[in-house]
Amino acid sequence: MPLYREQGVVLRTHKLGEADRIVTLLTRGRGLQRAVAKGVRRTSSKFGARLEPFMVADIQCYEGRTLDTITQAETLGAYGPPISADYDRYRAGSVIVETAARLAEGDSSRELYTLLVGALRTLAGGRIPPELVRDGYLLRAMAVAGWTPGLDTCVRCGAPGPHTVVAVQYGGVLCETCRAPGSPRLDPGSIRLLVALLAGDWDAALASSERERGQAAGIAAAYTQWHLERGLRSFTAPRS
Repeated sequence: MPLYREQGVVLRTHKLGEADRIVTLLTRGRGLQRAVAKGVRRTSSKFGARLEPFMVADIQCYEGRTLDTITQAETLGAYGPPISADYDRYRAGSVIVETAARLAEGDSSRELYTLLVGALRTLAGGRIPPELVRDGYLLRAMAVAGWTPGLDTCVRCGAPGPHTVVAVQYGGVLCETCRAPGSPRLDPGSIRLLVALLAGDWDAALASSERERGQAAGIAAAYTQWHLERGLRSFTAPRS
């Protein structure tokens, strides 16, 4: 059976038998993949910790009929421990990897992989609040997938902004003439925050208020779930 090497982010794992685990990864070159890691649940396993959620690893696999098998794993980014040790980071990370998995189900890209690695690195670093990392990832991941939100001009008539009415079903901001019934009006600073998050401008994002972050978070979540056409379970997971 042919061997190959890949780089991948561990999105989730499932138990298989008494000692094995099925690992779901977003890989750099092959997109979304599921592979078996044998014996990783034994205490003597040397590479089980390298295949936990949020870890980035260089893996060696051999191809199987239904599932490939991971034979080696070397850590490239040890983001799992610092993310899992903090509840807010863990919640944000769970939303990030679930979104990545949903997007990769259709058509993955190397840009999506790179964006995911960068988001987990930033989240693990702890300098940026988890909710900002999460929302920045959501907006940029939607853009990579072809759904860039329109935040500068009215998405219906093209009238130049700034506009503060947002309609996720239309893809961005609306002017007063085009405003759809029920569309929320945000504070101007919340629109500026969405623009900063989409651009990856952390300095501008950090200058935002709690109210602005809350409004931006609501739009980022609604926009993502609208385009994915289903909810994200990680948004509603109960506090343990």
